[in-house]
Amino acid sequence: MWELILVLSVVVIGVVAFLLNAILTEAKTIEAGAKAIWDGGKRIANNTVHVPELQHTNVLVERILSGVPDLHADLERVHHHAETCPGCPKCVVGGLI
Repeated sequence: MWELILVLSVVVIGVVAFLLNAILTEAKTIEAGAKAIWDGGKRIANNTVHVPELQHTNVLVERILSGVPDLHADLERVHHHAETCPGCPKCVVGGLI
């Protein structure tokens, strides 16, 4: 009788060891998948952290672009004056433009 109990105990210990090994293997697989998801989430967070700064940049660009027509008109006026004024150095030094 004790031989039967010993054999059954060895079989049960073998099955338990196999199942624990299977659980450990699955846990490692799940952990690797979770790590990959975590790393991907951190990369996404790093790439999106600057979005509010881009919105501020857009506001600044709009302000710059709104001044372009006036700047263009001023440059056209200076260009026209430089082409037609024989005493342009005096105008520049004297501030007559």
